[in-house]
Amino acid sequence: MPQPTGFTMPLSLPRRLMCDYLHFAAAVPTVPLERKMNLAPLAQARERAKPRPGWSSLFTKAWGAVCARHAPLRRAYLGWPYPRLYQHPINVASVAVERPYGADDAVFFLHLCQPETLPLTEIDARVKWFKDRPLGSAAAVRRQLRMAGLPRPVRRLLWWVGLNFSGRQRARFFGTYGVTAYAGGGAASLHPLSLVTTTLSYGHVEADGQVVVRATYDHRALDGSTVARALGELERVLGHEVLAELRYLESPAAA
Repeated sequence: MPQPTGFTMPLSLPRRLMCDYLHFAAAVPTVPLERKMNLAPLAQARERAKPRPGWSSLFTKAWGAVCARHAPLRRAYLGWPYPRLYQHPINVASVAVERPYGADDAVFFLHLCQPETLPLTEIDARVKWFKDRPLGSAAAVRRQLRMAGLPRPVRRLLWWVGLNFSGRQRARFFGTYGVTAYAGGGAASLHPLSLVTTTLSYGHVEADGQVVVRATYDHRALDGSTVARALGELERVLGHEVLAELRYLESPAAA
């Protein structure tokens, strides 16, 4: 019996964006590390908080606090005109956000400067704004779509220049660390490809507060022992500083 024939379609602008991202990320020698954390008090406080921030906002702020204290986590490898490391003075978080694009959903990147200094409610509001606003009303989305609309040789040249020439511009356009997760869908990424020095991801938070948190890092810029210690500090930041802020958001009835 003959098989039915499908059809081809051109790459959408978001798919072009992701293809370019992965083209360069595939050349980065990243290594994943994971740590199982007990975040039961944090999960309980989050349930009582009004408004209740998303887990992505909690991890974005907490990892920002860790990176702000440890300079190696803010370093990036630059390859031209000679191999070197660049250290950025502040954090720029690159948060992967899925949002509607036409009849499909697509991933765009929201950049947050020094998220460790922002209230959780503001981080969460920015993420939701980025996700729900009309497509053309976010400057970051317009910029990413404009880049994706250029001819492929021009795009790839601009990406290469942005990643290798200037550390300051690299941090501006790509961030200093990333946050991505599929926990809302009940899944976890084992080894996300990334352009930034560290990318944080996490799995589903279980009923008892257990969660596996992963940090994928660029081994050219830092070593695994640094990241392992940073994950330990991340658990402490979540369990103390972020927890304390969440408790301020608890409703009187819940308290």
